[in-house]
Amino acid sequence: MTPRTLYRKLVDAHTVAQLDEHNVLLFCDLHLMNEYTSPQAFAGLYEQGRTVAMPGQNVAVVSHIIPTHPTAIRVIADAPSALQATNLKKNCEHFGIPLFDTNHPLQGIEHVVAPELGMIRPGMVVICGDSHTTTYGALGALGFGIGTTEVEHVLATQTLAYRPARDMHIRVDGLLPTGVTAKDLVLAIIGRIGAQGARGFVVEFSGTAINALSIEARFTLCNMTVEAGSRGALIAPDQTAVDYVLAHAPDIGAEHLSAALAEWQTLRTDDGAALDVTHVFDAASIAPHVTWGTSPDQVLPIDGRVPRLADLPEGPVRSSAQRAMHYTGLPEDAAIEGTPVQHVFIGSCTNGRMEDLRAAAAVVRGRQVAPGVRAMVVPGSGAVKAAAEAEGLDRVFINAGFEWRKPGCSMCLAMNDDVLADGVRCASTTNRNFEGRQGRGAITHLMSPAMAAAAAVTGRITDARQLETLP
Repeated sequence: MTPRTLYRKLVDAHTVAQLDEHNVLLFCDLHLMNEYTSPQAFAGLYEQGRTVAMPGQNVAVVSHIIPTHPTAIRVIADAPSALQATNLKKNCEHFGIPLFDTNHPLQGIEHVVAPELGMIRPGMVVICGDSHTTTYGALGALGFGIGTTEVEHVLATQTLAYRPARDMHIRVDGLLPTGVTAKDLVLAIIGRIGAQGARGFVVEFSGTAINALSIEARFTLCNMTVEAGSRGALIAPDQTAVDYVLAHAPDIGAEHLSAALAEWQTLRTDDGAALDVTHVFDAASIAPHVTWGTSPDQVLPIDGRVPRLADLPEGPVRSSAQRAMHYTGLPEDAAIEGTPVQHVFIGSCTNGRMEDLRAAAAVVRGRQVAPGVRAMVVPGSGAVKAAAEAEGLDRVFINAGFEWRKPGCSMCLAMNDDVLADGVRCASTTNRNFEGRQGRGAITHLMSPAMAAAAAVTGRITDARQLETLP
């Protein structure tokens, strides 16, 4: 048999039919939905008189438009947003689809909720009307985002017309230095290969540095791989992944366990499998990274400086950098370290899990939010919030002057009432720093939870590793 990559094995195992030379009909094991990409899809079902083919293999979550204020009962005050949530509930009830609604105790961001509740297993194909569905590659599942028309097709058939991507391999050798995280690693990767460097590819990560990452760190890595334009991200499931799945999926009974384990062991790229592109990184060379511009690939190590325009190639790269400098207010050759911030946001599907909150709390403990800074922590799910409170992390943040919020996407994309004002500069653990992403005219600097926490207590972009020497 011809050697195959992990990605090809997953596509082959889910191919229902070959549609033409380039496209297959792909079966989808799990379809996740949220309130803002599903309304038109449900409307299409009603218009055509169709039903949902497999309701139990679809799950819905209210996450993007939900307010995160720490009230006992959450009420969506914005009328259009409230209508989205109400319609999602009606549609889920009508078609028999499970829903984590506004005040459900386990409500949260779909990409946090699904794996922590054991919905994601190695070898699955998981789709969602959200680009960061790549997150699930951390468990050896092929996850990717789809459009609204495709959401309707999946609801009606549990399949998707799919054009397979090319294979990219990113190997990260060595180990990350102390104080350097998966967020720093993925920012460094995007910075090197570019925001379109993985366009048309599914990326498989490997190497000693990847093997050493926790599952939550792998979620971060796979989540942000889409910011390099990738159509998916994968890590072959190892014992770390298997242990995570079994700990979160108690429904895998003894009668199925041996077969599952045997199947999961086959989910790796065969020796000699053809790869279209390979990149190699040295983990030891990675430092904490911070974005300076308005694209995730406009990024620097913490001791770096904003590029000089004359050093950049003429054309789109230079013009994009020039526009970014104008938007962010950072001049050529400016040091990124020491840049003042007025807001700090810790959360999102990229960095809203327990490991992220623990890392931020370790920096914050015993310190105070700097004068003139507003700092927020938004757990990625109800389960994360409860676990953090059980550990006392909420008190660490509150005592330091942070706002401790309820779960949701919150300030990641400002589709709710967590919106930054024009000109406010934010240290953020989110995944995108586009113009206006966190509010019209707001400026976003992406970084790890520890780095964001360091910015909160110093009032400026700071190397979290150096905090012990700071007053």
